[in-house]
Amino acid sequence: MTLSLQEMSDRFEIQDLLFHYAELIDGKRFDELENVFTPDAHIDYSAFGGSVGDLPETIAFLKKAMPMFPHTQHSNANLQIRVDGDTATGRVMCFNPQEMDLPGGKGRQVMMFGLWYIDEYVRTDAGWRIQTRSEEKSWTFNTPDFMKV
Repeated sequence: MTLSLQEMSDRFEIQDLLFHYAELIDGKRFDELENVFTPDAHIDYSAFGGSVGDLPETIAFLKKAMPMFPHTQHSNANLQIRVDGDTATGRVMCFNPQEMDLPGGKGRQVMMFGLWYIDEYVRTDAGWRIQTRSEEKSWTFNTPDFMKV
């Protein structure tokens, strides 16, 4: 399959967007997700017990849920991006180790998650943005019983 220069540029821009998303999540800079998603985005984190909703609901959820994880690392790989003009779809593998503060001051525990992001992207005046994102659970390791979904 031969790609045009525009298709290659679009894919690189979307890849940068995905890596920027991971940087913002790991840096707990949730308000900056407005630069990653469209204003009307729909985000579904329910595969691991998270929220489903629009961008403001998602940011509120992240601000509430993520402080229990002082260290996270969202590593994206196997990006499968298909561009069709001003829209695109993607399936993105994510390996996500997280360190969690255990309830009751019982120390910390490292757990790992394997998942896929299933995305729809749209080209905007500000560049590519994620319009829909859902998580597809692949596996978990060392997850506390109270977190199992």
